[in-house]
Amino acid sequence: MGRGELTDRAWAAIEPLLPPVSGGGRRWRDHRQVINAILWKLRTGAPWRDLPERYGPWKTAHERLRLWSKDGTWQKILDEVIVKDDSVGAVEWVISVDSSVVRAHQHAAGARKKGAAGEEIEALAVAGEGLGRSRGGLSTKIHLAVDGRGLPMRIILTAGQAGDNPQLIPLLDGIRVARSGPGRPRTRPGAVIADKAYSHPCTRHAMRARRIRFLCPERDDQTAHRKAQGSHGGRPPGFNTETYKQRNVVERCFNRLKQFRDLATRYAKHAAYYQAELVIAAIVLWLR
Repeated sequence: MGRGELTDRAWAAIEPLLPPVSGGGRRWRDHRQVINAILWKLRTGAPWRDLPERYGPWKTAHERLRLWSKDGTWQKILDEVIVKDDSVGAVEWVISVDSSVVRAHQHAAGARKKGAAGEEIEALAVAGEGLGRSRGGLSTKIHLAVDGRGLPMRIILTAGQAGDNPQLIPLLDGIRVARSGPGRPRTRPGAVIADKAYSHPCTRHAMRARRIRFLCPERDDQTAHRKAQGSHGGRPPGFNTETYKQRNVVERCFNRLKQFRDLATRYAKHAAYYQAELVIAAIVLWLR
């Protein structure tokens, strides 16, 4: 096992969730070797054609990334490792949310509009492949929800100039942790922690409707507006300073994700491939 490759424990957790190596056609190259090739690419940020020979042909690794992005294999693996942790009570259901802008390399532009693999890729292509112009230039924004330990629960991509607040509800809607036994998946966290970018009356109303405790500081302009209305402005939203300090776990998660150089700068043309790489990195964090 080389540096940054799958450990035996991680491979034991992933192997049962992968398609069989041999099927009706030609035998596939060993899955573990291919996944280690993808991890090498994520860790180094090097071009696919520079993949070391010990990992096999680079086209095989790239095609496996494409196929398993299309059929949802990567997301299935992430969902399964979260379920296993939740079944032993390891998942902490205090969710922290935030976003981070990632600079897109010039090679990330110019994706073809047709021939993309899978509905998710086509949907992101309509949205411009998650690329936009922000203050730093061509960029993508990663919207992230983590549990109380800072492990990724849900990832959404938008263009770099997109706002944070509109993605809060989609992030929470994407959290569905199946039970290890009978019962419906768990979808409602005990609390959600967010910074001032998510402070909006409609967001607070949505959190109250869902009976979710929402810890978010009120913006100064909102405070002034509420006080100007006097008794009609209502009471200030509840806010616990000590609990809010736990929000730093989402910042630490971004730091861990961006230790993969291929994620710190976006090179992938298709947003769905870049999101799949984020999911793979999230799986690695859960299995550490």
